Amino acid sequence: METIIQPKDISAKLREILKKADMNACLTCGTCAAGCPSSGIDDMDPRQVYRMLAYGLEEEVIASRWPWVCTGCLRCNRECPMGVNMGPIQKTLKAARARDKVPGSLHKGAVTCAEKGNHIGVPQGDYLWLMEDGAEEMVEEEGLTGIKVPVDKEGANYLMFPNSKEVFGEPDDMKWWWKIFYAAKEDWTIPSENWDSYNWGFFTANDELHKAIVKHQVDNMNKLKAKTMILPDCGGGSLACRMGIHNWFPEALNNWNYVYLYDVLKKYLEEGRIKVDKSRHPQLATYHDSCSHGRKIEMSFGRGYYDEPRWIIDQCCENFVEMHPNKSNSYCCGAGAGMWAGPYKDAAKYHGRRKAESIKNSGAELVIVSCSNCRDMIMKALKPEHNLDIEVKYIWQVVADSLILE
Repeated sequence: METIIQPKDISAKLREILKKADMNACLTCGTCAAGCPSSGIDDMDPRQVYRMLAYGLEEEVIASRWPWVCTGCLRCNRECPMGVNMGPIQKTLKAARARDKVPGSLHKGAVTCAEKGNHIGVPQGDYLWLMEDGAEEMVEEEGLTGIKVPVDKEGANYLMFPNSKEVFGEPDDMKWWWKIFYAAKEDWTIPSENWDSYNWGFFTANDELHKAIVKHQVDNMNKLKAKTMILPDCGGGSLACRMGIHNWFPEALNNWNYVYLYDVLKKYLEEGRIKVDKSRHPQLATYHDSCSHGRKIEMSFGRGYYDEPRWIIDQCCENFVEMHPNKSNSYCCGAGAGMWAGPYKDAAKYHGRRKAESIKNSGAELVIVSCSNCRDMIMKALKPEHNLDIEVKYIWQVVADSLILE
């Protein structure tokens, strides 16, 4: 009998990844495709991609947009009845693309981050001036006498890494954390060099750069002798940092530890170090579960942050409603894995349509997020695209706006 489809051979590296992912267990049932918000982009879906790989069409998949329009949210993993691990496959497909063929600004951001310590290339003098000037504005505008942004303070309790997007274009967005630290009388600091919280090596599947950026963060912790690192607010940045520490620099944890932003906010509220007035947020609020702060760290480290943000919101908001689906089954908003900075805005908006539907069906007036890319995607793309009548706030912004200051 004549063979209609003749499978091709694939690279040894991809073959090994497919073996580790246990692709032989795949039933081709399509559950991954049904649960994936990217299904339909360029007439592709996860099941089709994996069948293409099974037939050796490796180069065709690598040359397509699929590895880059997939946000790596791992909802396919969550849905798969056979437990096939698809994340490493997706990373391998990204890594196989020649670096100068990495789409849009992603490669440029990665190169700039490697060369200048932040992906936008903000000069150190401008960065330091911005921190000083921002604190002075808070003294003048809000009367927060004595507020400062401590740079390179040795022995601080917390070291945090600024978000380069905010440093470059939205500096006022940093002030909410500054205000919370001020109210809690916290001993904290930020580094003067290699301060970018994003990990462009992680977004572009460049392990060498991923490791180099995590090394910057580890080196800053060691140099400044800080007690605790606050993992970056960017979901991908926090996951990349945590994975990098455990994979490449585990010995560093003998000298210090890390926490998530939820741990800090919950600690302050539980210990009474900050006090809040929930009547300042009377509108109906809901919470968007970040894939990287929830499902992805749950799969990688055994526990996601689901209950903590909801407890924090309950302290600061009078009315709360859940989106459906939520928590580990929540839909990705469409901006993960560097998609917000990438060139495929049409794909990102299409991907986010299910999140927009969840928001609309909830009836919420305020959508609370805990990742900078999620905030931008929902506020700047999904809100106008789907005519959502909502306000979007970071969870730390909600806390800062609810503060009762002495």
